[in-house]
Amino acid sequence: MSRFLGRTKSIHQTKAKTAILLTNLGTPEAPTAKALRTYLREFLSDPRVVEIPRLIWLMILHGIILRIRPKKSAKLYETIWTEEGSPLLVIGKALTNKVNQAISAKYQDEVVVDLAMRYGEPSISKALDNFQQQGVQNIIVLPLYPQYAGPTTGSTFDAVFNSVKTWRWIPSIHFISSYHDHPLYIKALANSVNEHVAQFGKPDKFVLSYHGMPKLFLDQGDPYYCFCHKTTRLLIAELGWQEGDYIMSFQSRFGKAEWLKPYTDETLETLAQQGNKHVAIISPAFSADCLETLEELAHENKETFIEAGGEEYHYIGALNDRDDHCQMVLDIVEQHLPVNDK
Repeated sequence: MSRFLGRTKSIHQTKAKTAILLTNLGTPEAPTAKALRTYLREFLSDPRVVEIPRLIWLMILHGIILRIRPKKSAKLYETIWTEEGSPLLVIGKALTNKVNQAISAKYQDEVVVDLAMRYGEPSISKALDNFQQQGVQNIIVLPLYPQYAGPTTGSTFDAVFNSVKTWRWIPSIHFISSYHDHPLYIKALANSVNEHVAQFGKPDKFVLSYHGMPKLFLDQGDPYYCFCHKTTRLLIAELGWQEGDYIMSFQSRFGKAEWLKPYTDETLETLAQQGNKHVAIISPAFSADCLETLEELAHENKETFIEAGGEEYHYIGALNDRDDHCQMVLDIVEQHLPVNDK
């Protein structure tokens, strides 16, 4: 039996086709301890995510974390779960459908679009296998993480490589590693902020909270921290705000190691203690709302700010399936379509 997988149809029997694969991190299948254990096992077993010596980490993961964390995480997921399922997956499907409709209207059946998750379902391997059987000859991979980071974008590319390395014929693959400074991304963020300010007024302080990362990753060359700062500079310039109008921070740290600073929870507490009564917070690192935004930012950190003396706290949602977000995705992928001269 061959170790390499071929197409069901030979290349001359299929029409040249391009595929666009949108990806995000992933989600458990249900807000239960069992589903969380499965999801966290896959997620936390990735050496891109945790760079502790392998044997030591696996002992910690299976001996402690997977015995305790799934039940706690399941309770948090219960607070954000919808009738349609996980918000991250629901939003991802909605955005993908919008992109697919726009692509189909312009390119008909020459371009196909699909959504996959790095961890859990729908999986990257299944999406790629489907592309292969459709006779796809070009693949564009767009991880929906604006700022490249090894544990997110890098890990996604690992998963793609691991799938196609078993293929007998590998098509052209284009990886889009970052769009942290794309003009339409910055504009869409600014639109969401301006819409919020029009409704609730300008806050005493605007907080840009990015997902955290162990400082060790920065020290070893991961560009994520730098990309976050560039996004911040461009967004503030687009908004026309001054340096004192905003502060930048990092959320969602895990474990005892030092992570990128300043920490969001500590920042909010300090802002309240300094007399800032009204803050608005946004997380530009998230393309779609999920546990870290809907529970951590919208609720947990709100309590931190209010208990420290703050009075008005607003979370500005992720770009999700906004029309301007969809237009940004289209603009990015169309630059790499072989049929983009239509």
